[in-house]
Amino acid sequence: MATSNETIVIIGAGVTGLSNALYIQEHLRPSQSILLIATHFPHHTSINYASPWAGAHYRPVPGSSPQLVREECQARRTYTFFKALAASDPASGVQALEGIEHLESPPDEYLDDTLVANSYGHLDEFQLLDPPELPEGVKWGARYKSFVVNSPVYCAWMLRRFILRGGVVREYTLADIMEAFQVAPNVKTAVNCSGMGFGDPKSFPIRGQTCLVRNPCSATITRQNADGTWSFCIPRPLDGGTIIGGTKQPHDWTPTPRPETRKTLLDNAAKWFPFTPESGGRFDLIRDIVGRRPAREGGMRIEIEDLAPGKTVVHAYGAGGRGYELSRGVAEDVVLLMLERGLLRERQASL
Repeated sequence: MATSNETIVIIGAGVTGLSNALYIQEHLRPSQSILLIATHFPHHTSINYASPWAGAHYRPVPGSSPQLVREECQARRTYTFFKALAASDPASGVQALEGIEHLESPPDEYLDDTLVANSYGHLDEFQLLDPPELPEGVKWGARYKSFVVNSPVYCAWMLRRFILRGGVVREYTLADIMEAFQVAPNVKTAVNCSGMGFGDPKSFPIRGQTCLVRNPCSATITRQNADGTWSFCIPRPLDGGTIIGGTKQPHDWTPTPRPETRKTLLDNAAKWFPFTPESGGRFDLIRDIVGRRPAREGGMRIEIEDLAPGKTVVHAYGAGGRGYELSRGVAEDVVLLMLERGLLRERQASL
């Protein structure tokens, strides 16, 4: 009896799942196809579906821990990918824009020339700001060519591209990861981009609250406040408004916006960010946004696990607040693992 074609199942349609689906699609054997299953897709709104409410922008994070070193490598490759995508297909929702950072109380990592060079050296037009260029109270600053992402548009663009290239999608909620091997014929590999995993004790949510406003802004700016909190503004390309943020609250399950947080975010934005003069320090609020970033102790889980003979899971979840910055690099790492195990074929050279 002939064996049916193999189906690779991708679990999750956030930025990690969609990025993996598209890159894996480039390495399929003729006998393979992909099914993307998820509880939520880009047209959905859910506090537990973080990708569409993300800012999102590209910003390095210096450090020397194994997690940050790995993320630095993934981020570099994502930067290269965003550069090419913004130039070739603006409809993707990815756009080049100046990035500025102002830190009032910089951590030691930012004062280490080697760590800063490793994290920021790949950025186009990168320069450290001299003291006369820094706003009052700021001790460290930099500017560089960054990328901003209209996250709902980008997720929808990736999903559309996946389907047009032959991918199949299904709205489906798994009760157990083993169920992924039963949702289609001859499933041998599942790629777990589920965000929080399936009962992983190391996974936890990081609550984020931001504001989406209509006011335009000319750069994406990140400011660290003296008390250790952060403020940022991220213009969304294609007339998507501007995200003003934000909070980072691990293990906070509160689903509703806090009015006092909104006031703090907007007050800080009025003081520090270059909104157009006609704003007058006032903001035209579209909505408050609350979402749960799927984080994991020690960083993302990216590894292969054999659950049973002929049933292999490739894990790729737990990006926390860096899903967009790491997305392409993570997808490349996942495909490399799959190639090493013979689960995919090497990509053929383009004509």
